[in-house]
Amino acid sequence: MLSVEDKITEFLKSEVFAVVGVSNKPDKFGYKVFKCYQHRGYQVIPIHPVAKDIDGVACVVNVAELPSEVVSLSVVTPPAVTEKIVISAAQKGIRNIWMQPGAQSPSAVAFCEDQGINVIADGTCALVRFGCKH
Repeated sequence: MLSVEDKITEFLKSEVFAVVGVSNKPDKFGYKVFKCYQHRGYQVIPIHPVAKDIDGVACVVNVAELPSEVVSLSVVTPPAVTEKIVISAAQKGIRNIWMQPGAQSPSAVAFCEDQGINVIADGTCALVRFGCKH
């Protein structure tokens, strides 16, 4: 079994990242996670069902719309939504899922493990891990 650090290292091998649950409101956690990836120099695609863009970066409507080079997905959604997201992610070929604190669901984690998806869901927060301001 991989350590959390090994899981994060694997997660970060993606050429492009995506954040589901992103918000266009700067005080929301999804927005902060999105901006954190940008501040770290990563290319990141926001997933939002309605917004056309977040700070000038074009949104996709759902996981299925992501380009194939995205293999790592940060999830900032309520657990019930996370449970649906992981199914779409598996169908899309996402290989790494980082459930941000509050997004975790035991059944979503179990599903990812059953699918062979590298899942980070131990409460590790991208903002803390990357040293971004909260």
